Amino acid sequence: MLDISELTVRYGKLTALEKTDIRVDEGEAVFVVGPNGAGKSTLLKTVAGLLRPAGGRIAFEGQSIAGGAPERLCRRGLALVPEGRHIFRTLTVEENLLVGMMIRRDRAAVQDDLEQILGLFPILRERFRGVAGNLSGGEQQQLAIARALLQRPRLLMIDEPSLGLAPLVIDQVYASLKELNATGLTLLVVEQSTARVLDLATRVYVLRGGKVVLSDTAEALASGDAMEEAYFGYAGQADA
Repeated sequence: MLDISELTVRYGKLTALEKTDIRVDEGEAVFVVGPNGAGKSTLLKTVAGLLRPAGGRIAFEGQSIAGGAPERLCRRGLALVPEGRHIFRTLTVEENLLVGMMIRRDRAAVQDDLEQILGLFPILRERFRGVAGNLSGGEQQQLAIARALLQRPRLLMIDEPSLGLAPLVIDQVYASLKELNATGLTLLVVEQSTARVLDLATRVYVLRGGKVVLSDTAEALASGDAMEEAYFGYAGQADA
């Protein structure tokens, strides 16, 4: 579904990603993990069209999308839940969800989708008329995911879904993601923490210093310390 090859992204003279290769097959839950500053958010922003690559190729369902306009990519089936959620805090939950419907033309199906999503996130039904800024951090994360789902994405990309959340709330968010993936939705998730990754992931990439230093199936990584060693650097060495 998504094939990234030799991707290079720069901020001025700083190279954020260097010749990065990542693949996401339909129906998978692929995680990209790594320490702060590894290039994880840059990866998602570039795929979503928010940043232009300096080199390499990004193909979605066999077609090149590198440098495409974000709105056009949304219409093709790519949705991004950015780090920090970026909900409209002064609007109601309902109004935030309406934003997710704006690119839809199939109005008859929108209400059915909304009903399904409110069933997946019952707290949003409960707070439907309330101001989004009054939601807890975990509830705001659910709102951000729900808003993206109303775009009917084929690939949902999520940047740091556990950031700033309590462990119990993270469990709830991950349970929702697992349920979504079980329906066939393809996920590409970026995380700094590795704590819950293997419970949901199909495959995992470890990114350090803008380069992929490890990629393997979650099943293979579950039986050893390879992911932690790659994350922190072999022999426990931190980034130079």
